[in-house]
Amino acid sequence: MDAFEDLVASLLRNRGYWVESSFKVKLEKAEKAAIGRVSTPRWELDLIAYKAKRNELRVIECKSFLDSRGVSSSSFGGSAKPDRYKLFNEPKLCKVVLSRLAAQLVGLGAIRANPKIQLCLAAGRIASERDRASLHKLFVVRGWLLLDERWVRDEMKALSKESYQNSVASVVSKLLLRGREV
Repeated sequence: MDAFEDLVASLLRNRGYWVESSFKVKLEKAEKAAIGRVSTPRWELDLIAYKAKRNELRVIECKSFLDSRGVSSSSFGGSAKPDRYKLFNEPKLCKVVLSRLAAQLVGLGAIRANPKIQLCLAAGRIASERDRASLHKLFVVRGWLLLDERWVRDEMKALSKESYQNSVASVVSKLLLRGREV
């Protein structure tokens, strides 16, 4: 598993979510045809996170981009290239994959029927403050959730105040943040 995905998964677990990484959605033949990808293998999701109390299922795409420009708002919406952020940029694909995901998880007995599904992007770096503002606005309008580096920092601060857990995120948060104002 990617280190950034592991960190995001730990932070979500700390908030009461059951988390699975690299989850493969088994699309049926008709669904593959509907999205124009008849030979596609199982669709892989970076993280899925489920909170039973609210019957909430989050589907999280993780992009660390720590040593790069970061996520740009131009990657989403009308002029975006469909080769990136496919679930965000291809509504039909998103609907089919998320619908099959829910059916698959309900069929396994892993979640309750009719979950509230939310598409999320966890990003370790946003290109600029202008991109951040555009992304937050777009994500609110579309019902998505942006988990940016500020969210990660806030969650790490909260984790540093919790009792000890045997996880890398917990240990690092305590070493770097406990007793410090960040």
